Amino acid sequence: MSQSDGARRTPPDKAMGIGGPSRGRGARKGPALQREHLQSAADLAKSLSDENRLRILDCISRGKQSVGGIAKELSLSQPLVSHHLRELKRTLLVKIERNGAFVYYELSDPRTLEVVRMLGTIAKDSLSDRNTF
Repeated sequence: MSQSDGARRTPPDKAMGIGGPSRGRGARKGPALQREHLQSAADLAKSLSDENRLRILDCISRGKQSVGGIAKELSLSQPLVSHHLRELKRTLLVKIERNGAFVYYELSDPRTLEVVRMLGTIAKDSLSDRNTF
C-alpha cells in the first residue's frame, strides 16, 4: 500500500523501538527511552564496561579512598587506577574531595552499584540460558 493510499509509515526511530512502544518477548513497561538520553546512557555504559572500573566503584562505595588506597586494596598500579578514575570522573560517576595534598574519591550516586548489580544478574541469567557464547 502506498503512502497516498492512507497507510502510515512508521518513523525510523519508532521502528527501532526508540521512543515508541515495544512489543514481543522483551517488551518493556514504563516510558520509552528519549533520544536525548541515549547518548548519556551510552557514555555511562561505556564507562562501566571495564572490570577494573567496576572494582574501583565497589571499593569507593565503602568510603572515601585515595588513589594509593584503592591501588593497594585492589592490587593495581597507581597509574592504572588514576587512568580509570579520570574516566569515572569524566562521566560523573565519582566525585573528589581535596584535603591539602591529598585527593579522595567517592561514589557520586549509590544507584550506580544497583545498576551494576542488575547488569550482573541479567548477564548471569542470559548466559545460563545459552550453551555457547
